[in-house]
Amino acid sequence: MKKIALPLFLGLILPILGFCQDDTRKVNNHSFTHGEFIKYKVYYGWIDAGYASIKIQDQPSEMCGRSTFRVVGVGESSRTFDWFFKVRDRYETYIDKDMIAPLAFIRRVDEGGYSIKQDYIFNPNKETVFTGKKLVNTPAYVQDLLSAYYFARTQDMRHAKPGELITVPCFVDDTLFSAKIRFIGRETITTDLGTFKCMIFRPVIQTGRIFKHEEDMNVWITDDENKIPIRAEAKILVGSIKMDLIDYSGLLNPISKVSP
Repeated sequence: MKKIALPLFLGLILPILGFCQDDTRKVNNHSFTHGEFIKYKVYYGWIDAGYASIKIQDQPSEMCGRSTFRVVGVGESSRTFDWFFKVRDRYETYIDKDMIAPLAFIRRVDEGGYSIKQDYIFNPNKETVFTGKKLVNTPAYVQDLLSAYYFARTQDMRHAKPGELITVPCFVDDTLFSAKIRFIGRETITTDLGTFKCMIFRPVIQTGRIFKHEEDMNVWITDDENKIPIRAEAKILVGSIKMDLIDYSGLLNPISKVSP
């Protein structure tokens, strides 16, 4: 499915799938808007491994009469790291602005010669997702790999207590599962961009293939209404991975920066 043809394709197929209905939820979103851009530098151990960025496009897209956030995420290994493990990834999601749930998801992965191509069409009202091959029943307002991050940012964490879980139903790799993120606490950290007040979260991860222990990944999120990741660290079976924020623009709210 070519990107340029996607809005037209969705405009044709969503009515067939019974999408155009009005009985939808309304999520209060005070955390992000059009034009937001964030970029990260990725390290494998002490090696500069590459970059990742996520951009909410400047203008809304419309699908079946509904306004959406079109979000594009890109990940690329550095030229030096290409010799070891070449990565060229692109993710795209169309998130309904009221429901904060995806209507469509596109995934193009090329990692070390391994490729993935996915085109999903979500129907939040009918609680289904069309994979291109089959129609799958899902929980209400299920999220894709990228939209889950934006839905999680809408959650009110002002009075969160250590140990609390955020649970988000997701459909990834043709599989339904519940993504769980545990709130650990608050901490002030310093990066190349300055010092920030942060909330610490620990995704409840599956051990065995990549991680040894459930606590092997931590994420530092700005302690403000934006809730963008400042840093992520993960211990894996072979080495460690670190991701630091290096650039941002278009944030909806002031960021929790306390010093340059």
